[in-house]
Amino acid sequence: MEDAIDMEAAFERHRRELHVHCYRMLAAYDDAEDAVQETYLRAWRGRDGFDGDNLRAWLYRIATHVCIDRSRARHRRVVAGTEVGWLTAYPDTLLDEVPAQADEPDQAYVARETIELAFLTALQVLPPRQRATLLAREVLGLPAADTARLLDTSVAAANSALQRARVTMRRHLPSHRSEWSASEPSADERQLLAAFIDAHERCDAEAAVAAAATDIRVTMPPNAMVYDGLAEVGVLIRRGLGPDRAGEWRLLPIGVNRMPAAISYLRRPGDRRFRAFKVDVLRIASGRIVEITTLGPAALLGPLGLPETLT
Repeated sequence: MEDAIDMEAAFERHRRELHVHCYRMLAAYDDAEDAVQETYLRAWRGRDGFDGDNLRAWLYRIATHVCIDRSRARHRRVVAGTEVGWLTAYPDTLLDEVPAQADEPDQAYVARETIELAFLTALQVLPPRQRATLLAREVLGLPAADTARLLDTSVAAANSALQRARVTMRRHLPSHRSEWSASEPSADERQLLAAFIDAHERCDAEAAVAAAATDIRVTMPPNAMVYDGLAEVGVLIRRGLGPDRAGEWRLLPIGVNRMPAAISYLRRPGDRRFRAFKVDVLRIASGRIVEITTLGPAALLGPLGLPETLT
């Protein structure tokens, strides 16, 4: 009984950071939750094989292999140029629970550039072992030898996987990534998010269009629909906010993946309540919205502590 209590307590100390690691590997909050549960089960069953040297490294090794196995079993790999249909967001309030390690006082592990949706989407293009190698070296900061041990491979194989992963990521990461410095939305981003919310609540389609860049892109996982450019997106905005709209909107600002975002509640004609409808995650550059990722709200209501309806 004492061993069980000690194992559970030790695991709980690392649960949130393991959850974020699994989220990066799988790009879905609920999938990460399942992977963390399986990690605990595997750790408990294999506890006699743990030598007591470095529990955190041992748990990361188990979690990484769980995610590799799950990725392969579900055949979830993105073909270049396609969208990540299973992508979901991660609440900032839960990212804040990741404890800073002694050698990571600025919490680089959950910094914006390694948790933003663009990074997660690019990661999914990689085969699972390359994905795990890149995360081990460039997010966890492990040296080559430790990465090889994490993946049960040789140092040469780990280095080769890292180089291939870096080449692929350079092709798929947007150029703006090199400009990131904040761990949360800037004041300008928050101001534009407020304008986005105000335009939607007033059903002012032209104000919403004015906030968008000419090359704006809108995606809606798990749907395969992609809207490129202000001409296409403008039609979408005017349909949602114009005279033929589905109802009235109420939006609440939220923080997910260290990006500005809002959850939209829709009150349809004849209904007395606003019901959770969608989550819009914004990427902002040069004072304009350049990308919107629209997600379903169901997976986020619980983690964010938000109601399903508003009066």
